[in-house]
Amino acid sequence: MRNRTWAIRAVIWVVALVPAGLLLVAYLRDQLGANPIEEVVHRLGWWALVLLLTSLAITPLRRITGWNRIVRYRRLVGLFAFAYATAHLLAYVVLDQWFAWGFIAEDIAERPFILAGFSAWLLLLPLALTSTRGWIRRLGRRWGALHRLAYAAAALGTLHFFWRVKADTREPIVFVLLLAMLLLLRTPLVNRKLAERRRRRAENRNGGHRSARRSDDRIPAPDL
Repeated sequence: MRNRTWAIRAVIWVVALVPAGLLLVAYLRDQLGANPIEEVVHRLGWWALVLLLTSLAITPLRRITGWNRIVRYRRLVGLFAFAYATAHLLAYVVLDQWFAWGFIAEDIAERPFILAGFSAWLLLLPLALTSTRGWIRRLGRRWGALHRLAYAAAALGTLHFFWRVKADTREPIVFVLLLAMLLLLRTPLVNRKLAERRRRRAENRNGGHRSARRSDDRIPAPDL
């Protein structure tokens, strides 16, 4: 089982790092079109949003499938989302603006999509800093409440993407729909339906008797 866990973690590392590697190669080979810096900033932000939504999808997937161990990989995916979001921000600050803090401050104040994106990163920062097991133990139940800010960050990130696109909004709309679906899966009605489904599945596994212990309780990681 431990070998399987390490194998899945290795796959996550590869899948998360390959886009960054390919982007670096394309940048060095001048294969990113007429405005390579803008393309770098855009792709890093796109992957940050994809990974953030993926991390938020892990808990609903766990509830639907009953695969409790999948929650072990949520933190790693979330940290990669923060890494890409930070790279996205640094690409804007360093490559696009070259530390022109006055222009950056004006951009944040005058362009709503940049304010939304920066706010999303600020929300992700404390989540990344408190993602260790030590902080989970220290914060207890407050850890789960704090890390629900990931949904607000995802909403702001999606809004950032939507506002940034000037013409073709089809791709941002897909992200909006995915986020809306994830939020829908957290509503009390859907949660009750999923809980009932888990109970029926547990009854079937135990010969018609309800398990004395909920399957969700086998994983100590806080729910999100």
